[in-house]
Amino acid sequence: MAPTTATQDATAAHHHHAANGTPVASRDHVVIFPFMAKGHTLPLLHFAAALSVHHRDLRVTLLTTPANRAFAAGRLPPSVRLVELPFPSLPPLPPGVESTDALPCPSLYPAFLGATALLRDAFAGFLASLPSPPLALVSDFFLGFTRRAAADAGVRRLVFHGMSCFSMAICKALIVNPAAASVGPAGAPFHVPGMPEHVTITPDEVPDTLVKLADPEDPVTRFVIGDVGFSDVLSWGVLVNSVAALDEDYVAPLESFYQPGARAWLVGPLFLAAGDTSEDDKEQDPDGCLAWLDEKAAQPGSVAYVSFGTQAHITDAQLDEIAHGLAQSGHRFLWVVRSDTWSPPVDVGPDGRIVRGWVPQRSVLAHKAVGGFVSHCGWNSVMESLAAGKPILAWPMIAEQHLNARHVADVLGAGVRIRTKAGFMAAADVVGRAEVEEKVRQLMDADGEAARTMRARAAWARQAAKSAVSDGGASRVALRELVDELQRTYGDIVSEGKV
Repeated sequence: MAPTTATQDATAAHHHHAANGTPVASRDHVVIFPFMAKGHTLPLLHFAAALSVHHRDLRVTLLTTPANRAFAAGRLPPSVRLVELPFPSLPPLPPGVESTDALPCPSLYPAFLGATALLRDAFAGFLASLPSPPLALVSDFFLGFTRRAAADAGVRRLVFHGMSCFSMAICKALIVNPAAASVGPAGAPFHVPGMPEHVTITPDEVPDTLVKLADPEDPVTRFVIGDVGFSDVLSWGVLVNSVAALDEDYVAPLESFYQPGARAWLVGPLFLAAGDTSEDDKEQDPDGCLAWLDEKAAQPGSVAYVSFGTQAHITDAQLDEIAHGLAQSGHRFLWVVRSDTWSPPVDVGPDGRIVRGWVPQRSVLAHKAVGGFVSHCGWNSVMESLAAGKPILAWPMIAEQHLNARHVADVLGAGVRIRTKAGFMAAADVVGRAEVEEKVRQLMDADGEAARTMRARAAWARQAAKSAVSDGGASRVALRELVDELQRTYGDIVSEGKV
């Protein structure tokens, strides 16, 4: 697929004109603009594919940058058009670094955020190049500039966070009511204002990004206030990669933070909504993980899959403790390690496998040899694990992962937790091998009552996820209703200049 510029896209686009030659509403075009982080991009790639597969009357355009094009192109059907916007130069960000996973060090993250904000002119130019306003824009909340540019062009914007309704609603409640975390005894659980009565969290679970909002000198805080600001809550709607059966109690609390009439559209799990392509991942299994699991398949559920995502840095000291704990647990494990320099302090033997490259995670989780997932609890990983019916040992590290861990373990009952403080990795706190061993056994000991309960709840979540994206399922219906609502009201929006 040859690169497509915004100008070329306008030339290639269908031109819709009334009899008098003036452009009319383009009811068949949706534009999607992900933030340049793998965890934010992947679900929107799946959303683009789902739109294209289930609504063939729609034209779908996904905006990307040159260094991210190959990643996107390899995960999209040919029916989705890719348009490149040049990634801005902003020293000290090195040239060619166009996604968060490519950052050479975490200290460059604020500069990266600043660079993405400079995409506003290129994005506005793209919208101006179109023959008529598209049906809708779906963009990440980090790309706050898109709402104003879309509004100026007469386009409604759906915002995407990559989080569950549960975690999003809690975050928004704590932004509005920061003092709630300091009510009652120090460290004690507290009720989150506006949430159902059963939703309590501890101060240690408040995302570190929210804690830092109290510091106006923090560069990420300045970005969120200056570049994201009210663009999120003024969005026309919220796209949510979740399932009503898991998240419906928190829809109304989430919607209460948006402008009147804005709706949260639960259309996940998006990778299933797009058609589960996990079998295709076998072509991208350079370390032979699936073949290794095949060797263990005679004992179903005997392998713990371990992965902590791509964002959090884990110290060598913590990796050492994990290695000892896994080995001492007596359970087989497949562990994805991101560090290229760390060496295991113990011989993991034939029942342990450590890999450092790409792993087809959905196929691994779906494998019958895998019995549980030791995870950082990023929401994408949570959805993939539950959709595969696998319980989770939740080991949250950054962002809203502590809230996801509470949702999974304490609300859904589909996991067990390692207790840590939000942002603890930055503080270099280390979870010892004895606790790792204990929690892995809780997850994997098939005869344990806790493990049986977790497995039953995970199996229920799997059925709920698959039902949601089937014909007549809640997520499939929500996607249809979203498209219908956009198309039904689009002419009025454009003619009246309303967004």
